[in-house]
Amino acid sequence: MTEQPESLDTVIRRAAKSGKVSYADPVILHETSKSRVSFVPFFIPHSDHTELSGLIVTERKAPPPMGFVVVEKKSVSFQESAARRLLQALKTHFKVAESDEDGEFIIIRAPEGTANLSAHDPALVARALVKVLSEPEIAKHLEGVELSREFVSAFRGAIKLREMADAVAALRQHLDSEVVDERVYQQWCESHTWAFGNAYVMRDEVRNVSTGDRLDLLLPTVIAGFRDLVELKRPDMPVLVWDKSHRDYYFSADLSAAIGQCHRYLDVLHEEAAEGLRDHPEIVAYHPRAIVVIGRSKEWGEGQHRALHGLNRRLNGITIMTYDQLLAQGERLVQMVSQEPAIVQPTEEFDDDIPF
Repeated sequence: MTEQPESLDTVIRRAAKSGKVSYADPVILHETSKSRVSFVPFFIPHSDHTELSGLIVTERKAPPPMGFVVVEKKSVSFQESAARRLLQALKTHFKVAESDEDGEFIIIRAPEGTANLSAHDPALVARALVKVLSEPEIAKHLEGVELSREFVSAFRGAIKLREMADAVAALRQHLDSEVVDERVYQQWCESHTWAFGNAYVMRDEVRNVSTGDRLDLLLPTVIAGFRDLVELKRPDMPVLVWDKSHRDYYFSADLSAAIGQCHRYLDVLHEEAAEGLRDHPEIVAYHPRAIVVIGRSKEWGEGQHRALHGLNRRLNGITIMTYDQLLAQGERLVQMVSQEPAIVQPTEEFDDDIPF
């Protein structure tokens, strides 16, 4: 009977001491009580690709305590089963050679449409598959496919983590590129309300709370479902101004105007939605809070962070945060759900007065 290969292989590729090549664990092709034949794969980096090379090593059993010792310059004849193992090992390691990095690789083969994943960590497999299965043409074929509950849960979690990490990277790119169009950040915040913290669920589609009053974001809280609002200003607007005579910081004119705008919105929202909006009774805002996102704080010193913290403490129902603090909040949330928290590092500490 022809021996069937496993549906899933794990290859750990390590750098050699010389630093010039990498290698993987030997693949045993044939073994008896007196001898052993193995394939040892090597990965040789070139400027434009990685070359797979290897050694066919023959070992004979030596008296204890030596164990197996290498037999030099010995030709090897393969039986069919050994040749099949060599062919499968070559196919597997050629896939690994397509990468220029060391690490742990998972190679899945499903010749009959199924793959046995039970021996592997579902979360590890899910993370390895995210790049491939997130392609629309491939992902749509997952519908109706029977997968284990653990794998589905891990796969969904891996996709969510990837989406969050991509969103954080996009926000960082906008800020690093000095994009100041408020509509760009409006769209980003609407798509990624989780960045405002796990106290909130998905945003409401409704933004008009009264005639002439249109909010940037209306966020339901997780516990009670009451709504809070978010007001977005441009990242190039100043946040704090230094008063030389009194030696302290105060809110800039742009931020002061935004705070006044939020006071009006909070009053209107409470009056119009304390028992539910007229056309949307499910939207209830009882003593709502407001978050204003404005300006940058990447280059701030300790004094400015302390000043914003103190000013936030003395505001009633309104919290001020910068776009860099929103970015840090998103990065921190990615850290919290990631199994490898060192991947993402916050760009700065954010104000602990932010209500999430």
